[in-house]
Amino acid sequence: MVQALQDIKVIDIATLFAGPMAATMLGDFGAEVIKVEHPKNGDPVRSHGSSKNGVGLWWKMLARNKKSLTLYLGSPEGQEIFKKLVKDADVVIENFRPGTLEKWGLGYEELSKINPRLVLARVTGFGQIGPYAKRPGFGTLAEAMSGFASITGTADGPPTLPPFGLADGISALTTAYAVMTALHAREITGKGQVIDLAIIEPILTVLGPQVIAYDQLGEIQQRRGNRSSNNAPRNTYITADGKWLAISTSAQAIAERVMRLVGRPEFIDEPWFSSGAERAKHADELDAAVGDWIKARNSDEVMREFELAEAAVAPIYDITDIFKDEQFKALDTITTIQDDELGPIKIQNVLFRLSDTPGEIRNSGPSLGKDTVAVLKDLGIDDTEIADLKGRGII
Repeated sequence: MVQALQDIKVIDIATLFAGPMAATMLGDFGAEVIKVEHPKNGDPVRSHGSSKNGVGLWWKMLARNKKSLTLYLGSPEGQEIFKKLVKDADVVIENFRPGTLEKWGLGYEELSKINPRLVLARVTGFGQIGPYAKRPGFGTLAEAMSGFASITGTADGPPTLPPFGLADGISALTTAYAVMTALHAREITGKGQVIDLAIIEPILTVLGPQVIAYDQLGEIQQRRGNRSSNNAPRNTYITADGKWLAISTSAQAIAERVMRLVGRPEFIDEPWFSSGAERAKHADELDAAVGDWIKARNSDEVMREFELAEAAVAPIYDITDIFKDEQFKALDTITTIQDDELGPIKIQNVLFRLSDTPGEIRNSGPSLGKDTVAVLKDLGIDDTEIADLKGRGII
């Protein structure tokens, strides 16, 4: 089967989330991804989160479609092997503090001499320049500094951080996009280049028009819980049988359908109802009308009536609901693969479907160093040298 990125070779020397996840996304569509890990402990994500029989489950997802090569980049021998890897690579993804690769003699100036077509993606908390560049940077800090936390949570509560790697995930998607952009540019110029991605930036971009609204109007978005400043009713509502549902009325027609459905069509004739922002100022009365109607009915009835009215509603799921949902099943969003250590496992499928060159999960996260010998032999390193490298802790 032909895959979209099957002629692309990626060297993943990043750790934890944003950089490695970007490499995973490229691997899902056929790129050969060689994950370079420290010989002793590997990527810290191996021990993050839940585990089964001592095997990290997050690792199984994040390192899928990758080969595992152990290599100590802090040694001259490790650096020479890395340079050999780079000779025919298309992409290197790294997230060391700025200056670390240069300290090892592996900066882009050196690597591009070996391979002028190389794309080097540098993913850090704050970017390669500026007063914060050398600070340790994690997604949590980006979620705080981007403005996300300040607008998340209830109006009378504290700023709220997400319970998962949101900024890292957004940065991973952005890095994958940046890599593909740089690879396309290479087809035009014949040369690779450096990608400087700061995790604080992509999440700020997806937060919407806050920058221009502050610049032009002096507006500072406030915490509103589940409500929106752009439309109403928009909230979570509980049903008679204790289930939570979410409603959105971003489109005017949907807002009108909801009010007719809940028996309050008189709101539609109010002068303020025709504007989402004006409706948001009347969220208390709109929420009361919708909430009273919903809490008098079981969730199945509410879902059925909303679907008949062609209004927008969705149940609030936990993971058990996701596993049972028919739409996720139809999309094969959660797919089953065979893992060498755990047997059959379920993980999220590739991000999207391509009609002619689809992605696939060829393997889950490998054991530490599983592919070291095979990769080194491909570089022309013989058994004797491999044994010597292993004995000295280089691999």
